[in-house]
Amino acid sequence: MKMLPSSKLMLGLLTLFFVSTGTNAQFLKKLGKKAQKAAERTVERRVENETSKKTDQTLDSILEPGSGKKQAPPKNDPNAGNNPESNPTQTDSPNTNTSTNEEGSGPKTLEVYRKFDFVPGDKQLFFDNFSNDFVGDFPSKWNTNAGGEVVMLEGSDEKWFELKSGYNIYFIPDAPTLPEEYTIEFDILAVGMSKQTSSNATLAVYLSDDDKFEEGANFVQAHIPFCQYTPIGINIENRINNKREIYSTVKADIRDEILDKPHISIAVNKMRFRLWVNETKYIDVPRLVAPGAVLNTLKFHMNSFKDGEEKVLISNLKVAEGGVDLRRKLISEGKISTNGILFDSGSANIKAESMGIIRQISQVLLQEKSMNLQIVGHTDADGTDDGNLKLSKNRADAVKNALVNIYNISSDRLTIDGKGESVPVGDNATTEGKAQNRRVEFIKQ
Repeated sequence: MKMLPSSKLMLGLLTLFFVSTGTNAQFLKKLGKKAQKAAERTVERRVENETSKKTDQTLDSILEPGSGKKQAPPKNDPNAGNNPESNPTQTDSPNTNTSTNEEGSGPKTLEVYRKFDFVPGDKQLFFDNFSNDFVGDFPSKWNTNAGGEVVMLEGSDEKWFELKSGYNIYFIPDAPTLPEEYTIEFDILAVGMSKQTSSNATLAVYLSDDDKFEEGANFVQAHIPFCQYTPIGINIENRINNKREIYSTVKADIRDEILDKPHISIAVNKMRFRLWVNETKYIDVPRLVAPGAVLNTLKFHMNSFKDGEEKVLISNLKVAEGGVDLRRKLISEGKISTNGILFDSGSANIKAESMGIIRQISQVLLQEKSMNLQIVGHTDADGTDDGNLKLSKNRADAVKNALVNIYNISSDRLTIDGKGESVPVGDNATTEGKAQNRRVEFIKQ
């Protein structure tokens, strides 16, 4: 397709923006990522206040609560109870094509995550992608002192929880009491953000000793910024017996990331608190959590967003116990088992954000020159026995390939096996049990 001259492109963009809200939404969805950003910048430069208002309305129209359209497939999460890991109708062959296109709209490569050191917890405590909730309802596994609703993106079956902004408003998932060491992961969707978005517009993630709707006498919080006109940074704070000891802002320009469905990862290891946005670690404070403090409640809070114009949504919230350093355990015990290495549903394509564990395995092998490992894959009981056996071997082979091709481990030091569904460690009749059964073992030879 030939590129239009800049003047014609500008005229075409303005025409499309003002035809209708529905048309605008479709137009934005069809634009390539770079073209969309260029168009937004051009409109911001040349169009006055009325255009800015119209742009916000257009972005809002991307959300269509109750939409039943299925123009694009949903983003599956392997930890969801209604997303079978071993669906026999899906391919069992490992998909090793991890290339990303030059426009930046494709999946990130495993190579991008080669230094990503987040290690997810091994024991799932809570997961919610709102698949069992009705659009328009407040999610069944959450509590609040305000309101909110489950919405669906146009052209997708994926559901999101739209939070509400306001003073002293909290959203609390029904996660069990948090242990000493655990991880938190979730995805963010931001809609309607612009150069006019407040510098105070943040999503706060709290770990608190209060299980209701207060900050608590002891808490840790991280504020994720949504401001677009200047980089704000990520603010962190703690309170110990109602006394603030740490309050700082870490330099972080995440303006582009916040508009592109970022994945947030948090690891708490006793007093240590770390936070990643996608593959980049921004926060690593060794003594943010007070020693002996029982911060047993996770809660979210939004601040300074324009009501009805700027929307923040989250999905795929996962809380898991663990997230500890697996390297020492592998060296001392000669065996580790983890369900933190995630794959696309029904395939052996490794999810890039799982690379933290594979990276730790490579570090052990690079240090322990004489160590050889057997990699063993396991699945849950969904699907056929033969299909699961093949899938488990393919997944073990995919992990081996990552160690060889990304971390330069000799293939002679690695062997693979697959057990399918034959050695369960959890109840396959429950979501949690299935998540435990989908695992990879590393055994010293």
